[in-house]
Amino acid sequence: MRTLKYTVAASMLAVALPASAQQLSIATGGTGGVYYPIGGGFAEMINNHIEGAQATAEVTGASVENMGLIMRGDADLALALADTVYQAYNGSGDFESRQIENTRALASVYPNAVQLVTLAESDIQTIADLAGKRVSVGAPGSGTELNARAVLEANGISYEDFTPQRLNFNETADAIRDGDIDAGFWSVGPPTSSILNLAATRDIRLIGLSDEEVANAQEAEAVFAPYQLAAGMYDGMDEAVQTIGIPNVLVVNSDMDEELAYQLTQLLFENTDELIAVHPAANDTTIEFTMNSTPVPLHPGAIRYFEEVGADIPDRLRP
Repeated sequence: MRTLKYTVAASMLAVALPASAQQLSIATGGTGGVYYPIGGGFAEMINNHIEGAQATAEVTGASVENMGLIMRGDADLALALADTVYQAYNGSGDFESRQIENTRALASVYPNAVQLVTLAESDIQTIADLAGKRVSVGAPGSGTELNARAVLEANGISYEDFTPQRLNFNETADAIRDGDIDAGFWSVGPPTSSILNLAATRDIRLIGLSDEEVANAQEAEAVFAPYQLAAGMYDGMDEAVQTIGIPNVLVVNSDMDEELAYQLTQLLFENTDELIAVHPAANDTTIEFTMNSTPVPLHPGAIRYFEEVGADIPDRLRP
């Protein structure tokens, strides 16, 4: 894994941490998504505000891979989609027979939106029109692929109906631009840089979901929720597009030191403006969003912070 550019010198602004907590790795995703800047921005916040801590953000295959890194102790923190986190914690779906019971959350940071993109000149108007096409379903081991598969299968569409390509965000954008594929899925906080860049060079269209298709997806995945992509989000996008949203969760191993987990949670919620400056998706980083959207129990250190600020913590979030 490659280290991102966000590592900077630590400053002396907080209580020193245990020696075992001084080097922190944050598992993110590909460089064309939102995990990259959000994880890198939080690493910089750690380095600036927690004495003795040095954090680096790592480029990964995103959600599914990140949960394995947390399980093995190869990453200290990770960003992952709520459905991936839920499946890992419960040993269901892609994590059947490899349950990760030691999954704990610090926060739900922002919601992803499933975004299906094609060129404006394409004859693809609905997800049913993907039949017979070449479609990127996301990088191997990514939450995008889990979300794409869930949405499609809930609506009677399987990988056998089209030619699936497993490309990361930047590769998907390039392949659409060059005509190598017909459409591609993103599950990421909008707007995302790779789609913005694609829309700046080619006329694109985002494919929406009908009310029935959204309802089918929600029935299949409890963490899905209706979501509107706002008009004007990308060049040439004149109308809002209905899709589904999924929370992104900042997860750690239950073995993390409680004081460290407390300081990380405090840092996230008391310096959110610094993360918003990195990416607007962090506007949704609120205690209320965490309480309503987090699919697995919180770490005891996070609970201590939320109790101190008077948050109403649901019983389901207590280990």
